[in-house]
Amino acid sequence: MAGLLIAAVVSGYQMQPSDISCTSLKYAIEDKNERLYVSEAELTFLLRNSGLYPVGRTLASNTLHQIETAIAHHPMVRTADCYITPRGEMRIRLTQRVPLLRVQTPLDTYFVDTDRRVMEVRTSVRDKVLVVTGNVGVQMATGVLADFAEWLRDDEYWHLRAHHLQVQNPQMVFLYLKDEQGEIRNERVVLGPIKGYESKLEKLRTFMENGDEATRDKHYTELDLRFKGQVIGRN
Repeated sequence: MAGLLIAAVVSGYQMQPSDISCTSLKYAIEDKNERLYVSEAELTFLLRNSGLYPVGRTLASNTLHQIETAIAHHPMVRTADCYITPRGEMRIRLTQRVPLLRVQTPLDTYFVDTDRRVMEVRTSVRDKVLVVTGNVGVQMATGVLADFAEWLRDDEYWHLRAHHLQVQNPQMVFLYLKDEQGEIRNERVVLGPIKGYESKLEKLRTFMENGDEATRDKHYTELDLRFKGQVIGRN
């Protein structure tokens, strides 16, 4: 008996709920100081409303799985892990979904998260992410545009300068930049197809940093990156 108890302690108190009475419930929400899209009160309401609130109940063998599934189906939850200690305390550890980009079309508005899944818009979600407007389908948003947004997020130079994307169609995508004060610059950047964005933006960075002063000071309305080895400015 003592050996079984020690094994349970070593494994992090993870026990099967066979005829165990739940005495209390505690949540651990990862990164809650950075973002908090789901509250403990909301989770408790979800469990009560689903008939799964465990405190004061003797837990059946499948209860932990049912609770994990219910919590994981919350639109702001990414993962949920539920276990119970030898003292009957249930603990639920969860991670939250993280937005990567925001899509705004005439018909719909939604986020795409870091798992490339559509994520609903809530007032509590205040992460500053790339905004994409125009003729955007879900397949494009969760595919190449999510890849582009992730690349921008991780690039020290461009994540400070990219403001938003406008999609006319998959073969014609425009990027709008911002200045050091966060204001949108006058010129739009023609990417054409989003494919090859790394080399296109490296070419633009070289132009912006190393172009001759007369060229850089011209007030272009458009910078076209569709042509190999060239940045074409248009007034």
